[in-house]
Amino acid sequence: MAQTSKTAKPRNLRQRLGLNQQQFWSAVGVTQSGGSRYESGRSMPKPVVELVRLVHVEGIDLSRARGEHFQIASHLRNTNPALYSRLKDQVRKSSRTSR
Repeated sequence: MAQTSKTAKPRNLRQRLGLNQQQFWSAVGVTQSGGSRYESGRSMPKPVVELVRLVHVEGIDLSRARGEHFQIASHLRNTNPALYSRLKDQVRKSSRTSR
């Protein structure tokens, strides 16, 4: 299974973020022991790879994300792509400046 470069080595990502295994893996619904196995080389299922990307690369807090949020974003992207792109750019710029 192909993994994105940022999630291919979860241990490196976790250490870069300064998180222990419990903090890192529980944020995506994986036990610490399961996460340890992934960090030791066991291949991660595609859904886990995607959750790691969403939570630890994209910064999405799964406890706050609701299905309707994704539906609204999808609707906006389909009905007004120019506004969607403009808002996405503004969010990216503001998240870079707030770091």
